[in-house]
Parts: sequence; C-alpha cells; structure tokens
Amino acid sequence: MTNSSIIGPYGDTLGDGQVQLSFTLPAPHGPKAEEAAKQLLARMGFKDVRVAVSRDIGGGFTFFVAYGRTSQTVNLDEVTVDPVLELEALGMHEVDDLLAGEFERPIVVVGACIGSDAHTVGIDAILNMKGFAGDYGLERYHMFDAHNLGAQVEPEELIRRAVELDASAILVSQVVTQKDAHIHQLARLVELLEAEGLRDRFLLIAGGPYISNALAKELGYDAGFGRGAKPSHVATWIARRMIEEERTAD
Repeated sequence: MTNSSIIGPYGDTLGDGQVQLSFTLPAPHGPKAEEAAKQLLARMGFKDVRVAVSRDIGGGFTFFVAYGRTSQTVNLDEVTVDPVLELEALGMHEVDDLLAGEFERPIVVVGACIGSDAHTVGIDAILNMKGFAGDYGLERYHMFDAHNLGAQVEPEELIRRAVELDASAILVSQVVTQKDAHIHQLARLVELLEAEGLRDRFLLIAGGPYISNALAKELGYDAGFGRGAKPSHVATWIARRMIEEERTAD
C-alpha cells in the first residue's frame, strides 16, 4: 500500500517530480547563458531540464524559467512548523463593544513601514478605514484611534510619535527582505525601545507577508501577523490583550 504521507512535486501526473523554477544569471543572453542554466540545474540534482523562458533583462543578465524533474520526496507526517498565532477574529462591532466595556477612551494605535521599506499596502490594509476584502481597517472602529505614519519612517520617529500620541500599540509592517533588511529593521526598533526604557509601554506588533508569529516573538515583539491576516485579526488580538493587561493590573 502506498504511504499517502510521502509526497513530492508533480506537474502533469501525480508523482512525476516536475518542478518549475525561475532565476537570474549574471550572464549575457544567448545560447551560452541557456546552457549554463541547464548545467546549473543538473548540478542541483534536477533531471530532464528544459528552459521555457530565456529573457535578456539588460546589464549582462538573463532571466530564466525552467523545468526539471526531481525524485526527492518528503514525509508529511514528520513535518513540523513554527507555532502560529491562532485567533478567531471578532467583528468590528464586537471588538468595539468589548473595548467599550473596559475602557473610557479609544485605544491609540500607531503604525508605519520603517527604515527603507516603502511598501504601504499591508499597513494601509490594516489601519486605513477602507481595510480590504470587506474587512474594515482600525480607523473605522469607534474604540481605536489609529494613526498611519506611512512608509520609510525611521524607528526613532515612530517611537517619538508613539510617545507623543500616548499610544498603547505600535504596528510595524515589513515587506522588503533583501539581505534580511526586515530582520535588521525590526530588531533595531526593539533595541531603541529597550535602550530608552520604553519597551514595556507598548504592545509591539510586526506584520508582513514574510513575518510569522514565531519570528516576531524571537525579535522581541508581542505578536506577528503574516499572509492572510486581516484588520479584524489584529483588532481582536489588541482588544483581548489590552483587556487582559487591564484586568491583571487591577
């Protein structure tokens, strides 16, 4: 009997091992570059290599899309993953009612893309009134006072504004990952907060397509939201955490 937990890639037929790869080589476009691409994939262990796309992208670089076959498999039963932030999101009105029962004023939240990151899609989706996919952003909630500082905000400025606004939570969105830029920038914010004795003053939340809850906590954040997170997930988490801390303080 075939072990259904042993799985491998397939393209046309289950178990055929077909993989599609895209990559760039620092070689001028032409037959030599294409042969180099094939040899590279062969050395990586792929069989029956075929180049589907070979495109000159300028500056002596060539972009490839290629196919190859591998016999490698993985046992799904032996796969472990980092713990994720499992959270059943409440609706906007439910979150507002929950917070209104505990706090006299809205919770101040400040968010930004820090450092060199200029991608505001994520932070806009969470904070801006419109939100996305029918899930309203925190600006629309009655019990949140949300401030979106935009992109390429230096960590020092984000901290200054958070203190100035008497914020309870700081949201940081990071998309750019070249040379681990997101790691360095997220870590720098934590280091600055700790150096100024402000880390415990805020709930610190990181978000982005390559952010996991495990990574965020490893870097010193309270929570991390990755792909698929919606404003209601973030709002629910902040509300529950704020209420938990308020009741503990009492």
